[in-house]
Amino acid sequence: MTKYALLIVLFLNYSLLSAQKSVKAAIVFELFTSQGCSSCPPADKLLEEIKINYTNQNVYVLSYHVDYWNRLGWKDPFSNVSYSNYQSEYAKQFKSQSIYTPQLVVNGNEHYTGSNQVKVKQSLAKYQKNSKSNTSINITDIKKTDTAVHFNYKVNGTNINNTLFAIVVSKRSTKIYRGENNNRTLDNHNIVANFRSSKQEAGAISISIPNWITANDELNLISYTKDNSLKVTGATSIML
Repeated sequence: MTKYALLIVLFLNYSLLSAQKSVKAAIVFELFTSQGCSSCPPADKLLEEIKINYTNQNVYVLSYHVDYWNRLGWKDPFSNVSYSNYQSEYAKQFKSQSIYTPQLVVNGNEHYTGSNQVKVKQSLAKYQKNSKSNTSINITDIKKTDTAVHFNYKVNGTNINNTLFAIVVSKRSTKIYRGENNNRTLDNHNIVANFRSSKQEAGAISISIPNWITANDELNLISYTKDNSLKVTGATSIML
């Protein structure tokens, strides 16, 4: 190898390492909320602000609508018992004696009331210091039908116990007729419509699309990896 060729190789390797170092670590905000909860709209609004203000900055927001408020007068159309069970997994990990709304979980590592703007700013500042991500999630061969989304995936990295895939609806406005938010119109953002998880490094996934989704809904696929303690190790998002 000539000196000139060697210099090119060294330069390319240095450029690749520099690019890898500049990759921002993912920050994932998971809000457990309900349209039947009068304390939730401010948290829903704050989640929207995070989504807007941190676009393309490797910050991801998801709104999980739990079902345990449904018995109190208003059935949340986006609620699912699976999301309540998922929240309960966090409660066990955090050693919490109860679950609550609005609860905001950040990177699977900490939680607090979802409307707490001070805490959100602190979390953003804290996790944005982690400038390097060592996990990649590659999603290919996406096929979307009226009833499901099909795709292949491959994850690379360390400390990966499982990978979660969520179909989210960008925004919905809902008129509430009963319950604590009676006569209000609520806006919800990045509503989780359905999700699946896998412990395999690669494979094919199919996620059903609920029948409440319409052709006018803007859909995205948000995927993130977790370690054994439910902490987020990487994330990505693709428009469907």
